[in-house]
Amino acid sequence: MKSIAVYCGSKFGHDPVYKTAAKEVALSLVKREIAIVYGGGDVGLMGVVANTALTNGGKVTGVMPKFLMEIEGHYDLTESIIVETMHERKTIMVDRSDGFIILPGGFGTLDEFMEITTWAQLQLHQKPIGLYNINGYYDHLMAHIHQMVLAGFILPAYRELIIDDTDLDRLLERMEAYSQQSDEAAIHADQLDRI
Repeated sequence: MKSIAVYCGSKFGHDPVYKTAAKEVALSLVKREIAIVYGGGDVGLMGVVANTALTNGGKVTGVMPKFLMEIEGHYDLTESIIVETMHERKTIMVDRSDGFIILPGGFGTLDEFMEITTWAQLQLHQKPIGLYNINGYYDHLMAHIHQMVLAGFILPAYRELIIDDTDLDRLLERMEAYSQQSDEAAIHADQLDRI
């Protein structure tokens, strides 16, 4: 992976562990010489990721809709891409990235997470999706996804499109080793079982 899109909140959250984890992600990616693609903000965890990477020699590309630029835009990135719509922003972030890491965040982060996972399910990309589950932040969401599998709305193999972990180094190693081909074979077998 040469570049990773980082999806995270425009707020810090109440627990300082989230800010610490955002710094940890940025430093780990810089150390591995992986460029960061993100939403272009200078606020919350988004700003922490960008500024930590930049301060430590990392490359950071921000993709920001014009209407948000004056409110939360970062003006000192390696590369800034200004777009008209949120849809353009998300498409460019996917195109510019070899994988995705999801940190804690709000509705926007969940929207991005669900969209790229859906795109993987539809085989619109074959890139690893890493959910960094800091401090149990995503425990309830993962439990609900498990319930969706049990209820028959998600195939078990599609659940495996999400690489979730509480340890960053292990998460990145699993992402590096990821191959959707094995998932596709499992999905095909699962579908045949249901015919």
